Amino acid sequence: MANHRRESRPDSSSPRVRPRREGEHGEREKRRSRDPTAEGERRKRRRRRPVSGETPRRARRTELEPGPEPEGSETGGQQEIPESQRSSNVLSIDSLAKLDALNEKTRYLYREPVRDTEREMEKEKRRKEKVVTGRVMKERGKHSRRREDEDRKEKKRRVVSGPLAEEGKVGRRRGGYIGSLSEDDDDGRKRRKLWLAIGSIVLLLAIFIPVGIVVSKKKGGDGSGASDGGATQGSDPSNSNLGSISENDIPTSAKGSVLDPFTWYDTTDFNVTFTNDTVGGLSIMGLNSTWNDTAQANPYVPALDKSWMYGTMPIRGVNLGGWLSIEPFITPSLFNSYEENEGIVDEYTLSKELGPSQAAKVLEKHYALFMTEQTFIDVRAAGFDHVRIPFSYWAVTTYPGDPYVPKISWRYLLRGIEYARKYGLRVNLDVHALPGSQNGWNHSGRQGNIGWLNGNDGALNGQRSLDLHAQLSTFFAQPRYKNLIAIYGLANEPRMSKLSVDDVTAWTTSAVAIVRKNGIKQPIAFGDGFLGLPKWQGKLQGIEGLVLDAHQYVIFNPDQIAFTHQKKIHFGPTLCGEWSQADTDCTTYLNNVNTGSRWLGTLQASSPADSILTPSCPKSSDAAAACSCAEANASPDQYSDPYKKWLMMNAEAQMTSFEQGWGWFYWTWITEDA
Repeated sequence: MANHRRESRPDSSSPRVRPRREGEHGEREKRRSRDPTAEGERRKRRRRRPVSGETPRRARRTELEPGPEPEGSETGGQQEIPESQRSSNVLSIDSLAKLDALNEKTRYLYREPVRDTEREMEKEKRRKEKVVTGRVMKERGKHSRRREDEDRKEKKRRVVSGPLAEEGKVGRRRGGYIGSLSEDDDDGRKRRKLWLAIGSIVLLLAIFIPVGIVVSKKKGGDGSGASDGGATQGSDPSNSNLGSISENDIPTSAKGSVLDPFTWYDTTDFNVTFTNDTVGGLSIMGLNSTWNDTAQANPYVPALDKSWMYGTMPIRGVNLGGWLSIEPFITPSLFNSYEENEGIVDEYTLSKELGPSQAAKVLEKHYALFMTEQTFIDVRAAGFDHVRIPFSYWAVTTYPGDPYVPKISWRYLLRGIEYARKYGLRVNLDVHALPGSQNGWNHSGRQGNIGWLNGNDGALNGQRSLDLHAQLSTFFAQPRYKNLIAIYGLANEPRMSKLSVDDVTAWTTSAVAIVRKNGIKQPIAFGDGFLGLPKWQGKLQGIEGLVLDAHQYVIFNPDQIAFTHQKKIHFGPTLCGEWSQADTDCTTYLNNVNTGSRWLGTLQASSPADSILTPSCPKSSDAAAACSCAEANASPDQYSDPYKKWLMMNAEAQMTSFEQGWGWFYWTWITEDA
């Protein structure tokens, strides 16, 4: 390693110095002083030249302790060596024997420690190499800088390095536990095999679990088929504002209820201080006591606290569809995991399938993440000045036999309205689903029969709807909403082709009276129910501030859907709460789940009279050409230039027409696939 201590190794060119033991020098001096004759003999032997292959004796002098110089020595402390003792002379047998004995002693004292040191260094090298191999080597680059000593400069080094291993500092690393490092090869192999086995198991689980989920499509008792919700993908909120309160602040009677903020999936921007106060029987929990109406959607429209001249200044708004009233074509992921024969086609059947607890979990996550504060920021940035917020009656209450999740969507409605206030966007309140279902379509909550003002419970559900508006109008007549709520809606798209026109107009008259009595002064909207503007002439006369909300979708009219593009841009009502550029009904689940389309002639309605089994696409000059949804359902970046041009012309024509009256609300801001 770069920072490993170097150990000096003896070699033939450097003196071999044996460490001197404590007191050793003094003992040698005593021996020399006691036996001067023996010391003289030793000095003579050191001056002799070695035999071939031995290190010269003069080179070893540095490792032997100096002794007293013999008397009569010349400069340099050396005596003249007699000719008979010079190394050039042939040594006697006795001399050779003595020299061999001396060499053996020298090897024992000095050379053996050298060999031991070399073996120790080789052993240490192998041990350190094991530290930086295998899985440890893969992790080396992941470790951060650390300080070696408090009194040394900070420098880069590997966590799993030789010196650290020597010091016993290698134990735990990111991604797994190493344990103490052993010099035993068998232990290292066992650990490597263990980690390989664990890694293989984890890899297999990562492969098989998702595959099993996709293949099985099992919901189970907890409704896992919709547990993730597609539309609800995103990071869980931090709910940091709960830190300002204690669970002990929540009364025992409210713990675990919709008033307990510790049970909420998302507390972002809610006032989590507990209150059980209500207005019109509706909770104000989550609201702040102050508000500010000075925000402005854009420089071309008045701020919230300034008057908007409706009928003169056109509305340019957008719907927040599929949020608080579930629509399968907007959030298909909530329905995709179910088989057709299971009949999960709307919020009613979805909630019933999931059960109360799981339905509350799944749908609240959807409410929290599908539309957020960023939604309102983006709506404002796109140039809109109004938002229409559809919501369902179970935001307020539920009735016996209802599987819907009660009241949770209410606080998200209130939070959404406050976000609109923050960004200067005026709000059109739209009750999208009434008790019993006013149209039998999936966005009314329950697909199938119409139970509002129709059937055995029609009158009962009509009265429930009036009671609902009594509560809502009382709540939204508060001063805090007088500048923010622009339009108060009574009923979205009552299906006039299936309902009594007289019953509907009578109910509308009663509802307007209740709402006005409770203090709502804003315009009140009522859906035309696709009856057509001419048929509403002369009805609901004398009701001040009533606005007929006409929704323009040529794709739902078997005659209009067959118009060419040129004819479609010459059609449009004067008031519009919903419209789009769609020229086909090809979108998945648009006509209810697993129902088919008019465009392809595959629409299988519950009533044979409503089914359309002949393609409704415009006739082509090529008689053999079949209707296709390929272009309509393609990714926008695949649209042809002529189709893009037509979409623009379609939008401009409709907006121009609608702005001759009160303006428009585009349907819709976002879907999972767009």
